[in-house]
Amino acid sequence: MAVEQIGIVGSGIMGSGVAEVAAKAGHTVILRSRTQNGADSMIAGLEKSLAKQVERGKLEEADRDAVLGRVRGVTDLGELEKCDLVLESIVEDLATKQHLFTELDRICADTTILATNTSTLPVVEMAMVTGRPDRVCGVHFFNPAPAMPLVEIVRALTTSEETLTAARDFATACGKTVVDVKDQAGFIVNALLFPYLNNAVRMLDAGVASRDGIDAAMKGGCNFPMGPLELLDLVGLDTSLSILEALYEEFKDPNYAPAPLLKRMVSAERLGRKTGEGFYDYKKK
Repeated sequence: MAVEQIGIVGSGIMGSGVAEVAAKAGHTVILRSRTQNGADSMIAGLEKSLAKQVERGKLEEADRDAVLGRVRGVTDLGELEKCDLVLESIVEDLATKQHLFTELDRICADTTILATNTSTLPVVEMAMVTGRPDRVCGVHFFNPAPAMPLVEIVRALTTSEETLTAARDFATACGKTVVDVKDQAGFIVNALLFPYLNNAVRMLDAGVASRDGIDAAMKGGCNFPMGPLELLDLVGLDTSLSILEALYEEFKDPNYAPAPLLKRMVSAERLGRKTGEGFYDYKKK
């Protein structure tokens, strides 16, 4: 099952990042957003990223032009009909994703693989709203997709070996390190990462140390590139809360129960870098 034409649904940073990675690997990419402004913004974001690489001498102008020539932005889901693989990267809400998978199943060719970039939600719940559960899997890129080397390939109970092989081959062709994981909340990375992040918020709320002290300790003591509170701001506090809630729902482990301070900050719409304020204030920078 050769994967040549890729469809990406979702107008966020992840969508344009995966588009860049796939186009650099030689794939034709169709980026779908609900609005023309969203589609245009994704293309503009891709152009900006590639321009920086040219300025830094990491990419030739001819290669930049070739990558841009492989990507187009659309608003009509019907444009994805002939894609070999469609990857959704929309809001982390199961009902919303299921609705999209139902639509993609109706629109796309029978041979199309439908993949989700979910970081936490059960892939099988998306597979079973389609008529092709054997052709549904998780292909979980990490943010920012051009820089992060890992992709988790998630096997639902219904996923065929042929589908998994095609998904692995696609991610490998994109230059990524591929790991296989079964369909359980958080997969590998987030199941291990988010108790750590959650406990950092609890520690801050309890007054054990300051924000700067907690982040400095984990960078200096564990050689992490970012502190936990910095990382939460980057991921987005709303996204982090959703991930923790999904983990707690599945495992009922107290380490996954979202810290009260995290909930309060989301209620106050202090979501991190995306809103200009989270644990840190980005409006001053």
